[in-house]
Formats: sequence, structure tokens, C-alpha cells
Amino acid sequence: MRVLHRLASALPVWPFDPLPSAGSAIVEIYTSLAAIAAGRAKGRTKLRTHAELDAALAALGSEPLGGAGAIADHASDALLTAAWLRTAAADPMLWAPPALTPPIARTEGWTFGVR
Repeated sequence: MRVLHRLASALPVWPFDPLPSAGSAIVEIYTSLAAIAAGRAKGRTKLRTHAELDAALAALGSEPLGGAGAIADHASDALLTAAWLRTAAADPMLWAPPALTPPIARTEGWTFGVR
């Protein structure tokens, strides 16, 4: 919430604000969706080594990060999700799921990728 207050309307927050035709938006995302799209099993979506992250990036058609050993799962979530979003963000169903009615969007929000 501090980030949202600090931005003071500089960026739209989906689904509360309309998406811009171009540019950035703030979106809460279900990061496991990216890992599942990269071939990870449900319940095993946390990537904790560079090797796991590189394999998942390759499955999404992205270049490897490189490196060795452990990586924080928050960092791997962010990197993998960014790679996945390059292709998945164009899917209109992710932005307009049938259950996301205007009243729910205005009051409850939605997590990107949850259907």
C-alpha cells in the first residue's frame, strides 16, 4: 500500500483503473502461473537454484540468467514472471476473466492469472 500511495496516480492499478493502451500498470500477479507454464508441477513452483530458473526460462523461450547455486525464490519469481508476461500478457482472458465483474473489480481487485 505504501507504494500505491507514493505513486499517487502515476500508474494505473489493474483492475481498479483501466489499462492504458501502452505503457505500464501495477498488477498483483499469481507467480506460480508462470512456473506452471514453464513446466513446473503445481505445488513445486518455487525455483531456488540458478539451474532451475534457467531451465524454466528456456521452457518459456527466454535466455538463461546464468550463475550458479542458490537464488532467492522472490528473485526467481520476478524473473520468471517477467519472462512469461512477454507472451502471456497478450491473452485477453487473463485481463477479463468471466468472474471479474465490475463490482468485484472495484471492491475486491483480482490477481492476474487466476481464473
